[in-house]
Amino acid sequence: MADRRAETTRESRRMLIDAASALFVEKGYQQTTFADVAQRSGISRGSIPWHFGNKEGLLAAVLDQASETLLEASDRADAADSPRAFDLVAQAKRATMARTSLLFVTLYVEAVKPTSPIHDKYVALHERLRQSTKRWIERFARLPETMTADDLATVLVGAAIGIHVQSAMTPDRIDIDRAIDQLGELLKPYVAEADTRD
Repeated sequence: MADRRAETTRESRRMLIDAASALFVEKGYQQTTFADVAQRSGISRGSIPWHFGNKEGLLAAVLDQASETLLEASDRADAADSPRAFDLVAQAKRATMARTSLLFVTLYVEAVKPTSPIHDKYVALHERLRQSTKRWIERFARLPETMTADDLATVLVGAAIGIHVQSAMTPDRIDIDRAIDQLGELLKPYVAEADTRD
């Protein structure tokens, strides 16, 4: 019985987070209410503070789940055995990743405030993405003396985020897949150079 109750609790929490994630993208964080989340999830409004405490707690839970999705993709690329598996390109084009990226873009306005409950989470997420990208660069790329792995990681992560920001602003004008492919093309000379030297 206890196991069944725990499973029901986990499922309810997941449904609330999924509903809030979709609503934050559609309406924005500030405009989304507990009533909206309850209606979308099919779970009672009173369950939300029980699971998350308050709206900021729900926001933090949404970001934690999205961060886990994004970092899993980053870690898979970091653990790859071949530069062709560098999934800053392929992973960024997956449907799940596109939805996650759109959520991050939507919440960025909230996160940029130093007093925001998710500010530090965003800082930590960006640092982890840069470090994962840096490790891949150090393993697979050969850079000129004027460029460091830190610098290139910062540029690549910033470019990937920027592509999704532009697409969120003007989805009819920005082709994410094409833009991400071009980002991959920019890496090829460094990877090819490394291959010829090894």
